[in-house]
Amino acid sequence: MSLRRTASLAGSAALVLTLSLSACGTTDPGAAAAAPVENATDQCADVSTSTGPVSLTDSFGRTVELDKPAERVAVLEWQQVEDALTLCVTPVAVADVAGYTTWNEAEKLPEGVADVGTRGEPNLDALYAADPDLVIIEAYTPDDEIIAKLEAYDVPVLATKGADAADPIANMLATFDLIAQATGRADRAASVTHEFEAHLADATAKIVAAAPEHTGFVYFDGWVDGGNVSLRPFGQGSLVGELGEKIGLTNAWTGDVDPAYGLGQSDIEGMSAVGDATFLYTGTQDGDDWTAALAKNAVWANLPSVAEGRVHAFPEHIWTFGGPRSAEKIVDAYVDVFAH
Repeated sequence: MSLRRTASLAGSAALVLTLSLSACGTTDPGAAAAAPVENATDQCADVSTSTGPVSLTDSFGRTVELDKPAERVAVLEWQQVEDALTLCVTPVAVADVAGYTTWNEAEKLPEGVADVGTRGEPNLDALYAADPDLVIIEAYTPDDEIIAKLEAYDVPVLATKGADAADPIANMLATFDLIAQATGRADRAASVTHEFEAHLADATAKIVAAAPEHTGFVYFDGWVDGGNVSLRPFGQGSLVGELGEKIGLTNAWTGDVDPAYGLGQSDIEGMSAVGDATFLYTGTQDGDDWTAALAKNAVWANLPSVAEGRVHAFPEHIWTFGGPRSAEKIVDAYVDVFAH
């Protein structure tokens, strides 16, 4: 997966989302589905799970009814995969296992989880061969095609909202809470949310104590297209941007962004509009070394932060559209840049 591919599936998808959910060819479902894989981290040793019936309203006003908390969950988007793992529920099936393990190390996906194809076109034969008692998806509208396709099967579907630039942190936590309700892990969710809030408070204190000379930033990723570098700033309403502002920094990208992910578009020249803001970018590369092309550009070299050496890659494998654990990693990366 290249960053251009990531832009397509996680950012531009907020503008135009076309999902084809037909099976990817004919697939032999193989042997009977394996038992759920337990998440064996130390934090999961004593996690409590409710046992009664579940009735909840998902992100699109749909009622989801379960006789008991879901145990065998299939998950078709990486934030929700991460969330399930944080809640100590390992999915029986996940879309694009290789992609998840490349881009998201906030929560390790154990071996043995069924791979059901791409996020945009999951293999339904493989999905339902895993015998899930709940399918967790990401959608963008109540009439999203993915909801209708999956509702044709006799398995409950929990539809979560992919992103919301009006309040990305609240949306992230709301998604996490929905998955917790569905899996009977409300106590675990409350504990993780408390840890996340404490993490923000600690990071804020570190930024205040460091009193950095420059607190403005622009976070972006990019790709090479036709020999030119295209940049994607994470502007107002992006999860990355809002986390930075939450701990006392200022997101300097104020250009147009999409209404879900808060993502903009720019070329190198367009970055001159952000003044002396520090530049931050996605550290994970995947065969498309757009940063090398940046380094060869004279306009780029003369931008204030570049000339002053204030350009920093975030650590690799931080998913910028993730859950609370990814968000903590993003916050830590900010602290490493601005408070050290």
